[in-house]
Amino acid sequence: MKSAQDLGRELQRIAGRGYKAYRSIQGVYDFARYVLLIDYVQGDPFASPSRIRVRIPQHVAQFPDNTFNTKSREVALRDYVTRAFYSASKKFCRGRRGTGKSGIISIDRPGQEVLERTSAFITPDYVEIRFVMGLPAFGRRIAGTHCHAMFFEELPRIVESVQFGALDRERLYEHLSTVEDADFLRDTLSCMGLVGFVADGSVLPRVSGVDPRPLTEKVVPFRSPDSLRREVDLPNKGIITGMGVPEGVTLVVGGGYHGKSTLLNAIELGVYDHIPGDGREFVVSNFDTVKIRAEDGRRIEKVDISPFIGDLPFGQSTKCFSTENASGSTSQAANIMEALEVGAEVLIIDEDTSATNFMIRDHRMQELVSKDKEPITPFIDKVGQLHEDYGVSTVLVIGGSGDYFDVADTVICMVEYVPQDVTDKAHEIAERFEAERISEGGQRFGDITERIPVKESFDASKGKRQVKISARGIDTILFGIHEIDLQDVEQLVDVSQTRAIGDAIYYATRYMDGERTLRDTVDVVCEDVRKNLDILSPVAVGNYAAFRRFELVAAINRLRTLRTAQSRCNERKS
Repeated sequence: MKSAQDLGRELQRIAGRGYKAYRSIQGVYDFARYVLLIDYVQGDPFASPSRIRVRIPQHVAQFPDNTFNTKSREVALRDYVTRAFYSASKKFCRGRRGTGKSGIISIDRPGQEVLERTSAFITPDYVEIRFVMGLPAFGRRIAGTHCHAMFFEELPRIVESVQFGALDRERLYEHLSTVEDADFLRDTLSCMGLVGFVADGSVLPRVSGVDPRPLTEKVVPFRSPDSLRREVDLPNKGIITGMGVPEGVTLVVGGGYHGKSTLLNAIELGVYDHIPGDGREFVVSNFDTVKIRAEDGRRIEKVDISPFIGDLPFGQSTKCFSTENASGSTSQAANIMEALEVGAEVLIIDEDTSATNFMIRDHRMQELVSKDKEPITPFIDKVGQLHEDYGVSTVLVIGGSGDYFDVADTVICMVEYVPQDVTDKAHEIAERFEAERISEGGQRFGDITERIPVKESFDASKGKRQVKISARGIDTILFGIHEIDLQDVEQLVDVSQTRAIGDAIYYATRYMDGERTLRDTVDVVCEDVRKNLDILSPVAVGNYAAFRRFELVAAINRLRTLRTAQSRCNERKS
């Protein structure tokens, strides 16, 4: 290990030289109160910034054991330290100076969700923070004086600001206890017979579709109907009340612009923890909840969609169905079956993003087009069987079909953003106005068939590079020469998740042996990642965020080169 003085002398020596001379500073340096690790030096001021780490001994950082003594608190503390570093970098770093990315100090930026990240690690021995620096240059000549200021003036002030003694303790502990309470609440749902919980006083509306911060003007705080109100005693906050979303089939109804989709979106993102002040801190849902929608044009690879779509014209079977360009109804059927294949326990569906002919076929259409001429079995005739046969619950936003009252266990009506339990009224209407349509779902849901991925169909090479994978925004993975489109995978919330998923797809190939199913493959990958998110990269990176198996398998299913072999029907089948 070299000394900080060695780094200062080297920066003085290479000042004014060509940019590639920066490579001589790569290494490990002792700054007395922390260790500086320069892992990778960019080759050009316009290239991706240099990867840097600092490791602060705990006798300097001084984080008490009670800030990271549980998994929830550890993840929350790492998130809080990352946010503190980001804020400090904005305060103490003078920003761009020189050519390209010269002069920046930056770290992975968290949003409204609290995710496990590789940007910060906390152990009993040290705190490690990973970030990037744009080593400064004018043209392609090293700006030695500016670089010296970054390492010896700006960075030390940033590092000092993220140590326990420099942080706002009240806000820190609120952050930790909020995440710990939310995790406890989520883990308690199944014991209460619930798939979701929305705390009284929650603020669900967002600023806009592209700004996930809470709306602050003209907001109606959430208030549970008395009949659905549940009470939970949290480890830190104590007793809270809120609306429990029961297992089974739940409809969310109401007029346009009264908050149906807003409630559904909050439940959909309840698989994640949220920061204090977000408004959805105690809106949680079953971790295995999956949002389903139609997705015209997507590729489908050997999926058994027969529970929803029978044999097609000219004898084409749907028990092992493939297409390069799926229709709305076919894609929605495939999305459901793919989610069930890897263990989804709750489905979230909004009729606004669904294929109409997939959701229902009314009496008049049944009279005009007989069942023997219609291969699609609508979701209304399968949703109840899905819960009865497999224990999978569904939460649907429905505004245009009262026939769903017949299959609903719970009906929630949103009136000016306030929920009302109208289950009894909906059932009374269903009895009084008996539906004329005939159920077309048969006696049981059908089989859930697993598939085996073919390793050779995952080619991550590009040109001379054996592996070339990157994220282009939150919605796209570049996997070799192939582009994976994730714009309709709605529970991704951070580009760092997308980045990690891209590398996880390649990592998963080591487990593809021709016998292991897709579910087994993603389960073992996610278990490895749960133990060590760093495992996805051969080098230390600071811009991964944890993901669920559902988003990983969604990306795999949207890789257009994917090939699979069908394996077996899920052993849970009735």
